Amino acid sequence: MLEPREGIPPVIADETALARVIAAFEAGSGPVAVDAERASGYRYGQRAYLVQLRREGAGTALIDPVACPDLSALGDALSGVEWVLHAATQDLPCLREIGMVPTRLFDTELAGRLAGFPRVGLGAMVESVLGFVLEKGHSAVDWSTRPLPEPWLRYAALDVELLVDLRDALEKELDRQGKLEWAHQEFDAIASAPPPEPRKDPWRRTSGMHKVRRRRQLAVVRELWQTRDRIAQRRDVSPGKVLGDAAIVEAALALPVNVHALAALNGFGHRVGKRQLEQWQAAVDRAKALSEAQLPQPGQPVTGPPPPRAWADKDPAAAARLSAARAGVSALAEQVGMPQENLIAPDTVRRVCWEPPAVVDAESVAAALAGHGARPWQVEQVTPVLVTALSATAP
Repeated sequence: MLEPREGIPPVIADETALARVIAAFEAGSGPVAVDAERASGYRYGQRAYLVQLRREGAGTALIDPVACPDLSALGDALSGVEWVLHAATQDLPCLREIGMVPTRLFDTELAGRLAGFPRVGLGAMVESVLGFVLEKGHSAVDWSTRPLPEPWLRYAALDVELLVDLRDALEKELDRQGKLEWAHQEFDAIASAPPPEPRKDPWRRTSGMHKVRRRRQLAVVRELWQTRDRIAQRRDVSPGKVLGDAAIVEAALALPVNVHALAALNGFGHRVGKRQLEQWQAAVDRAKALSEAQLPQPGQPVTGPPPPRAWADKDPAAAARLSAARAGVSALAEQVGMPQENLIAPDTVRRVCWEPPAVVDAESVAAALAGHGARPWQVEQVTPVLVTALSATAP
């Protein structure tokens, strides 16, 4: 499919045009297809740089959320309408920032997983379910570019062109498999989930951190990461464009004594100016000047069970329970035709196996699963498997 059915719509970039779109979409019928394009890898943060919508009776709209940063009136107009998104959890945070929050949704990627499709990317789903091949060449471009080139706008419009058709076909397939109610519970859980909490110590997710063992070196990673983050935010560029993770880890391991030593390290070479080198070295020096009490601890405080690889030593009985539970969940996932992680979150299985109910029966295991956030359909499916696994390995 090379062209949207009604051609490429003009980009909405002023309040008058936006008001017309809001009225048209409010008057439309049926579900609304929604998508957003970000500039990951180019800009700081995950804000939306284009929002695409399509609804029966309203056609397709492409909205510039830079020129129209408050889309809450559009969100309100579509309140109560089912929103169709592909991989909803990726787009909902940036849509929430501009005032668009669905009350009902249908996630075509998640529907594909539950229905057992081996490939669940939008292009693959549209091809296998609807028989159309989508042109998918512009997913990783810099969507903050202005004006947006016509081929990119064509791609963006096509992303919502068939989304409602895909939703309808997947609904039929889920119904045929007896999984439609399961899907509705999953979609409701996504729509009602609160925004995620900000990450604690995000610097600990620096790629290559496993090489950094000493607390002083951890302090260097933290200081460089925070300095980089401030610069990236101020310049509105992706942090990786300011300084790579590999360079941060390299500096932490080397603990350079001066700018000259820093410049000799990978990632700080000839393309880094003297002023920049000085600011990175200043960050290293700040970390080196910290007292022992100010240094970060080696690991984050662990909530919940330890990593499964440590179970055999710490608690052999728990390791046996987990092994039996995993085998049971794997067999059930194959039987119902979906990935194990969609049948039940692996973390939930680990928690129940690490601290099983005092009395193992269907009621206690179901309560434990629900307490860890499992949906009713998951509790119903997985409880018998876990009761068997926990009972078979009981002392």
